[in-house]
Amino acid sequence: MTAQYIAELDDRAVIRVSGPEARSFLHNLLTCDLETITDGTARYGALLTPQGKVLVDGFVMTQHPDTLIVDLPRASAAEFLKRLKVYKLRAKVEIADVTADHRVYVVWGGAGPPMLPGVVVRDPRLDALGYRAVVPRTAIVAGSGLSGFTRTDPGAYHAHRIALGVPQSGRDFVLGDAFPHDVDMDQLKGVDFTKGCYVGQEVVSRMHHRGTARRRIVKALGEESLPPPGAQILANDRPIGTLGSVAGKAGLALVRLDRAKAAMDAGETITADGHPIRLELPEWAGFGWPESETKAG
Repeated sequence: MTAQYIAELDDRAVIRVSGPEARSFLHNLLTCDLETITDGTARYGALLTPQGKVLVDGFVMTQHPDTLIVDLPRASAAEFLKRLKVYKLRAKVEIADVTADHRVYVVWGGAGPPMLPGVVVRDPRLDALGYRAVVPRTAIVAGSGLSGFTRTDPGAYHAHRIALGVPQSGRDFVLGDAFPHDVDMDQLKGVDFTKGCYVGQEVVSRMHHRGTARRRIVKALGEESLPPPGAQILANDRPIGTLGSVAGKAGLALVRLDRAKAAMDAGETITADGHPIRLELPEWAGFGWPESETKAG
């Protein structure tokens, strides 16, 4: 029998955007399509800088017909609110930080959605990640709604996420310093390439159609526990990337694909803070290692 788990993520914030133009307002700012979002579903997306880099990422879901809520990193909430208020202009929307009234839970390993109060959605990035729930802080999360689930801590969830090869902002990449393609958002349903304009859209669309993404987040695996996040990844003393979040012998790494592939083809030892590691693509990845360069003669 597959184990089923639930954990509260206390490093998340909840922002509410309500009003008759709430959906179109966020749709025109974020990388995901919100015109077609339906109750009981979520969209993963980001607010980008005008240069196309990820400023804030999160999950958007419907709370009421004219109300959307955004589950995002608590450390990004103030910046997100500030940006929304700048872009608001005359839009008929109300924007509020309602973190004090809500908790964010993740549930994984079960056959179906947990019966929890509030908004419960399947994680839009990858089915194996399970479900996310935004629950009123006044609700008691106990009883039959959690039947069969084991309460655990955020560390267990992050170990599950890392094993699947799914990155998280603030842990695997620095906000404001990476393009969506760098951090696999294009692979994890975080960018809609058929929607209209949004902030930074031109840069992201150009990278997508030209296939110019050189950096990606991939799995980093070791024979022993990996060093702390932030360790430089080297191939024969040449930097090729940076280690992100870690859970024991497994971790994620933001690497230059071409440099990593060249090192692997040459049989070079790849290390993170002196620890030998091997790099692997996540099973869901639609990208591959670059073709090896062929030498004439």
